[in-house]
Amino acid sequence: MPKARRSNDWGFPRWRGYGSSREATNVRICDRHGCDEPGDCPAPKAPNSPERWMFCQRHAAEYNQKWDYFEGLDKAEKEQRAKAERSENAGYAEAQHYGWGGSGDGSRSADEMRALDILELEVDADFATIKKAWREKAKTVHPDVKPGDAEAAAEFQKLQVAYEVLKVAEERRAWKG
Repeated sequence: MPKARRSNDWGFPRWRGYGSSREATNVRICDRHGCDEPGDCPAPKAPNSPERWMFCQRHAAEYNQKWDYFEGLDKAEKEQRAKAERSENAGYAEAQHYGWGGSGDGSRSADEMRALDILELEVDADFATIKKAWREKAKTVHPDVKPGDAEAAAEFQKLQVAYEVLKVAEERRAWKG
């Protein structure tokens, strides 16, 4: 009888790294002929059918490119359906007043929001804009420009911390993919 091997988790599975299991994982391949990418985007095979094609992102976009929600309807039916869609979705339009779809969408942490306030930027600023604003502000209060000025040094330190917070967040987003 073979000797049992000792596991690394000691009864605590979280001590192991995620994805450290050795079992094979099933990956669904894109249903498009000749494509070897993972197929993780479902697309209906026919209207009102539960059966789905599984495409990669590129082929799902190609499949849906010319899809028309109003196909087969005459002009009056199209107008009626569009009006019904607008009335059913009116709550989303009303919610925009509260900014639910804007800065509070959860894409930025509270620290990032404070850093953007320090740099006097909008919440949807991209990293190139952040870097440009940081450089412009840092040049005005840099210790080399204002030697011996404690207030300018404190302001420069604040700008440095704000930029570092946003830089780390951008790197994290880039790493997640």
